[in-house]
Amino acid sequence: MYEYHGYIHQLFWLRTRNVGCGHQSQCPLCGEKKLFNKAKEPLYDALIMGAGLISIIGPPAVGKTTLAEILSEALGACMLREDYWGNPFLAGSFRGREEFSLPSQLYFLFMRVKQLSAENWPGVGLIVTDYGFCQDPLYAKVKLTAYDMQIYEQLRRRIEGFVVQPRVLIHLDAPAETLLARIEARGRDFEAGYDADYLEKLRRAHFDVPTPPDCAKLSVDCEQIDLLDAASRKKIMEQVREIVS
Repeated sequence: MYEYHGYIHQLFWLRTRNVGCGHQSQCPLCGEKKLFNKAKEPLYDALIMGAGLISIIGPPAVGKTTLAEILSEALGACMLREDYWGNPFLAGSFRGREEFSLPSQLYFLFMRVKQLSAENWPGVGLIVTDYGFCQDPLYAKVKLTAYDMQIYEQLRRRIEGFVVQPRVLIHLDAPAETLLARIEARGRDFEAGYDADYLEKLRRAHFDVPTPPDCAKLSVDCEQIDLLDAASRKKIMEQVREIVS
């Protein structure tokens, strides 16, 4: 849980610089307090975010990474991937070990903040992610106990302002039976505990994910549209190009 403490510490102080002279803020992780002098601290809001962001959301095995790879190659964009393999708590979480659930979710939360940090965001270009920051609370609600959810929400609300919002949000969907068949075919250990009911709950929850402000949303039914079909890919890319051009 504390692997990212130094990073979150830095981001939190940067964010709270804006509140005014003499304001005392407290780190949400360790409780350290700091008094700010606004005259000596640069404004976070003066940063200019330039590069466009395309985020792809949807339940597991729906095709997010496949589409992200296709779009990044076709549009000459940089691709950022969800770090499943780097999460040391993920396997334990999906085996039902409750003590791993919150650390696993916080790992993803902090990883997304790190990748999408507004402070280090490039001024030009296009970036595609095979996840969306806006879907993070969805997985937290499914996995976490009420107590752990309170901790998660306190941290998420503190740091969500540090991330760049997408210009395009692409929502992929497919029936739970299709998702389960794909999961069984790719054989990832940490997905071994997924069943059709869990996947159905996740796919339905994605329809309620709020679209970020000033963001265009595209919805794709991957049961009807084959992402590996050239004509289907061309149609999606034309829609995305029209928005980001």
